[in-house]
Formats: sequence, C-alpha cells, structure tokens
Amino acid sequence: METYLIEKMPCHNQQLNNSESPEHAAKHVRFARSSPAAETCQDEPCENQTTSDIQRQIGPQLKLLPLNDQIRELQTIIRDKTTSRGDFVFCADRLIRLVVEEGLNQLPYSECTVTTPTGHKYEGVKFEKGNCGVSIMRSGEAMEQGLRDCCRSIRIGKILIQSDEETQKAKVYYAKFPPDISRRKVLLMYPILSTGNTVIEAVRVLNEHGLQAKHIILLSLFSTPHGARSIVQEFPDITILTTEVHAVAPTHFGQRYFGCAALVWPQGGSINLQSKPPFSKITE
Repeated sequence: METYLIEKMPCHNQQLNNSESPEHAAKHVRFARSSPAAETCQDEPCENQTTSDIQRQIGPQLKLLPLNDQIRELQTIIRDKTTSRGDFVFCADRLIRLVVEEGLNQLPYSECTVTTPTGHKYEGVKFEKGNCGVSIMRSGEAMEQGLRDCCRSIRIGKILIQSDEETQKAKVYYAKFPPDISRRKVLLMYPILSTGNTVIEAVRVLNEHGLQAKHIILLSLFSTPHGARSIVQEFPDITILTTEVHAVAPTHFGQRYFGCAALVWPQGGSINLQSKPPFSKITE
C-alpha cells in the first residue's frame, strides 16, 4: 500500500486538497498501489489510476472531500447491492449532508460583528446574499433536503434533462429558476456524474439565463474520471465537489433512493405509455 497526504477539512473558502500548503496538518490515507500502466493513463479513464493522479490531470476545479473512514463506509454501503433501501437512503442522506456542508463552505462570506447575550462584541462571518440551489431532476432532488437542512430559506430551482429518443442527446424538457439567477451563486445538485452530458447541458441552460460557470459549484456524491474531465473541458471555470472519483459510478442511485425499479421491456413485446407532452419551454 502507498501512503499519500490529504489535508484535514479546511476553513471556509479555502481550497481543498492543497497538499503544498504547510499551514494545515495532514493525515495519512492509504490508497491501493497503482500499477505501472496507471502512470501512462493521461487522456483515457483508467481503473488503476489513483485519486491523486486524476486530480492532477483534471486540475484544481475538481475538489474532493478529505477521505476518512466515515466517508469510506458510507460509500461502501451505498455501493453494496445487499444494502436495504432504508439503509441506502439513510447513508445517502448522511453523505449528501457532508457534501452540502462543504459546498456551503465554498460560498462567499463577509465579516460581521454581533453582540452576545452578555453584552460582548464578537467578530464573526455571515453568508453573502444571493445564493441558491438548482437540482437536476430526478436524482438531484435527493439532495434538496440536505441543502434545506443547512439553509432553511434558500431558493431552489429545478431542471429536467433526458436523452432524446431519436438522437440520444441530452434534451431540456423543463427548467425553472429564480428570476435573478444571473446574479447568484448556484449550488448545482446532481449526485452521480457518469458521462457528464446531463450536467454539461444543465450548465449551458444556466449560461443562457446569464449565469457564468465560475459562479456554479457542482455538488455530487460520485464521479467517473471521464465525467469530471468532460465537464471541466467544456466549462474550465466551474467547480466540482465530490467524495470519490472512480471508473465505475453507482448509476443505480436514483432508482434505489426513490424506490423505483428500472423499466424492463418484455422480450419480444412492447409497452404503451400514456403521458402528457413534455415541457419544452424554459420558463422563468
């Protein structure tokens, strides 16, 4: 096993995983030893790459929560096919809360002074106004409660993106944001980054509404190297916050969390679905 250095959780607005900074103590975390072939994986995703290798390739836009035994156990339970739905939701909510807390840690603060009940002055900080969340439906809605638990009055927009049946490209079916979203800092919520196509399309829609990528913090639980790399290549100014970058993402997350089984088509048969036409117009 090789030993790498990962920082403890920093103070607010401090960049995560900055191992060159001598100001903060570091803890030892063990990763599986990489094979010689992993050193040559520069452009293609490779299961043998370490997290540190992937971070160096993608750049500082990708931020990882410092790995510890608690996070590792939550990741393991979520990935375990024998986990009951109750345990799955419980552990997913815990992991979501950790990601949301660190996402809030990346938002701008301003200094303030308050008076304590004993009459003393206390120099503290407070959130700057103009923050909001946007969830990418359906799985992104699983993260909304975690955000509301931390910020009760925060506004949350929604966007629905699905693959077009003919072209298989990501298509926007519905979007609703606060009218002044172009002036806000946005926490974009989507738990699983697999190909990155859905997030890329969502950011494009936010761009069309006047929001710059540098004001977007993408909150996710799991990401593939390809997904994170694709998003950063398309939007170099975006920030991605996740707990793990691994070649295999738990794409079953939405089905397990909401208790919905995947649609299985009968062999040699067909299913007729009666549904309302999709929302094709993007509304404010």
